[in-house]
Amino acid sequence: MSKLRMAYLALALWGAIHPTYYFVSYMQETGTGLGGLIDAWYVNASTTGLTWDLTIAAIALTLWILAEIYVRRNYVALIAIPATFCIGVSCGLPLYLFLRTRPIE
Repeated sequence: MSKLRMAYLALALWGAIHPTYYFVSYMQETGTGLGGLIDAWYVNASTTGLTWDLTIAAIALTLWILAEIYVRRNYVALIAIPATFCIGVSCGLPLYLFLRTRPIE
């Protein structure tokens, strides 16, 4: 595996673990669960702007993945879409780059 692919994989793992730690910590502290976490994303203009920024980036990434899947037939890379929306762009993007750069047989 190339150093670049290892870097993508490391970023995908970091992008999954680090944000999730904070999300779970917040939900445990407040006891509000996922609904409370989502409400917190819209608590002020700053967090709302960041939420929309990441949502638009996730949609753009999804369109790119779908377009690439259509051309490259690398269907394994579709796993990056649920990773993007369930975990975040910080996991989905490097995961997709990791999967995109693998040798296709």
